[in-house]
Amino acid sequence: MKADLRIVPDFEMIICPPTESFRWNMHDYPYFGAKWHHHPEYELHLTRSTSGVMMVGDYIGEFEPGCLVLTGPNVPHNWVSDIEPGKLVRNRDMLIQFTAEWANRVTALCPELGCIRPLFEDAVYGVEFRGATAMAGRRLLAQMGSARGAERIVLFLQLMITLAGDPADRRRLSRLAPAATQVEPPPELDSAMRYVLENYSQQIDLAAVARHCRLEPQAFSRLFKRQTGHTFARYVILARIYAACSLLTQTYRPITDICFDVGFNNIANFNRQFFKICGRTPSDYRRNAHKIGTDSRPDPFREIRAYSAGMTAVGGKV
Repeated sequence: MKADLRIVPDFEMIICPPTESFRWNMHDYPYFGAKWHHHPEYELHLTRSTSGVMMVGDYIGEFEPGCLVLTGPNVPHNWVSDIEPGKLVRNRDMLIQFTAEWANRVTALCPELGCIRPLFEDAVYGVEFRGATAMAGRRLLAQMGSARGAERIVLFLQLMITLAGDPADRRRLSRLAPAATQVEPPPELDSAMRYVLENYSQQIDLAAVARHCRLEPQAFSRLFKRQTGHTFARYVILARIYAACSLLTQTYRPITDICFDVGFNNIANFNRQFFKICGRTPSDYRRNAHKIGTDSRPDPFREIRAYSAGMTAVGGKV
């Protein structure tokens, strides 16, 4: 079934920590991010349970448990489950999100991986997988949840090769690809992110930033959470941690100095937040970064900086 969708999709910001190349995630339903939305990243989405109606681009159709769909950059999408009011479905969705930059890097890695390119080209319309391809894709996607480091990258490549293997097992959903124009966040969101990037080393007050964006604090908080999936306080912490990652990677400055330079008031809180976001201590992160070599590692702060400028950035997991 095809239909013209006249509801404007929300812009969603996907934030990737510096230790990952793409984002693997699961979430419940209902979930604040489960809405009609779009983002610059590719998304491979598995509905693990429930049935209902899915909307991908200008396509509207039914879905069932096991529905596996790949959407390209800025293809709006949503899955609405038919459940009783007030019911919560745990871990309804399993997904990965990655940027076009990462997709291009993968296909350009070697000639053998060029076979994945047609899959990414089809994804600009949204594609649903069926048969043996869908079955293998669901299995590999689930395996990625417990994998770490290089093992997860290997599984990603296996997954993409599998999904690209048999074109007969995938079908385009939308009639039209999204316009090939740069997608920018709402001006209030852009202004807030710019403010954080310019002042993250200082004390940042939500009310002051809301005034900066010409919004009431409560309205600003709702807008920020709806558009980014994070509270404003959480975003400030992410900005500070990612700035710390850059300094840990690019300098040998004492970790205590870096802690205060990026806006934290005490080293214990800095260490706790760093481990929560990056999965390792600041000293372990520095040793790993210097061991691998900084030339081949992306700037971990670039993602937030790029989003604040309305640009596509590197995606992953948070």
